[in-house]
Amino acid sequence: MSQLTQLRRDLKKAANPKQAAILQRFFKTGQGQYGEGDVFLGIKVPRQREIASKYFGLSLAEIKKLLQSKIHEQRLVALLIMVAKFNQVTEAEKKRLFKFYLANSQWINNWDLVDLSAPSIVGQYLLKRPRQVLYRLAKSKNLWERRIAIVATYSFIRQNQFGDTLRIVTLLLGDQQDLIHKAAGWMLREVGKRDQVVLEKFLQKYASQMPRTTLRYAIERLPEKKRQRYLKLG
Repeated sequence: MSQLTQLRRDLKKAANPKQAAILQRFFKTGQGQYGEGDVFLGIKVPRQREIASKYFGLSLAEIKKLLQSKIHEQRLVALLIMVAKFNQVTEAEKKRLFKFYLANSQWINNWDLVDLSAPSIVGQYLLKRPRQVLYRLAKSKNLWERRIAIVATYSFIRQNQFGDTLRIVTLLLGDQQDLIHKAAGWMLREVGKRDQVVLEKFLQKYASQMPRTTLRYAIERLPEKKRQRYLKLG
């Protein structure tokens, strides 16, 4: 039996139909919703990490087969394996994983898939490299590519590099998707946790232009008086 077949069997054994029903609703899988058609087995992320750790040796060709699955957990496990590989391989292999990730972004098509992989692969790869690709993604018509663009900058924020986050948030201020509003606000909040002055300088310039959700996420950790002041600007 191949590793890929065994992995799929492991996921099937771990399935929880009651949890799957909850996740189907939580991740908006109904007609016309952002996760339309996504199928869940009902496996929590810690268990998926355990399963992923057993199959570190999967090839990119096998990982691609998982990524193309309609089953959400198969796609997430594929990404978790990629993250684990990225942390342990050579620079040449990191480049290959980075390119593979972007080439298959159409399958990284729900917010948890993006959030659990983009900083660890895209962000980490670009830490010491030119970042123009993020600006291309930020202008994409694809919701998930835009989310990859902003969430990948979490890796930069952790290194106290805020410029790209702020510039990409600015590009996304007019975005119509709530999932982008939330991601942008989340990244601004993370900037503020490390440098409140930088966040407030940005808010003073752009709070009046921000979607309400972005603003609320961004100011979540500020003192109450400041939160109220910025909400009046929004």
